[in-house]
Amino acid sequence: MLEHQLIQSTGFRNFGPVGAREGFAVRLRVPNYHGTRLSHFDGFNVTVDGEFFSYEKNRFAIRDEVYTLAELREQTKARWGMFEHGSVLVDKPGGLSPGIHKVEVLARIRYSYFPPDVHIFTMHAARLATIVMP
Repeated sequence: MLEHQLIQSTGFRNFGPVGAREGFAVRLRVPNYHGTRLSHFDGFNVTVDGEFFSYEKNRFAIRDEVYTLAELREQTKARWGMFEHGSVLVDKPGGLSPGIHKVEVLARIRYSYFPPDVHIFTMHAARLATIVMP
């Protein structure tokens, strides 16, 4: 079961081999009132403890698939379902230190009922989350 908040309390973790972490992941629920195609997402900005990670470099993972920003923009068939979680993957050599971190996510969303030249809408969320070892 997913929580109502955009940033989920589970799934905040480092990834990569122990001793050589490659980055961290933030688990999210779909920032919409229904599921939607992945191409409607224009990436996710992430800020942890004041350190900013741009949507242009972050990747998105869902159902064992990982998408770059360019790949998200082209995904017209793959969907993010209402009851599925996805994760933003952030490259940060060494990952994050164990403990509590302030995590912020800014989801960049397009809506199919607005013309393509209309700006991207954003949804912001923040919460405290914990990295545990290993």
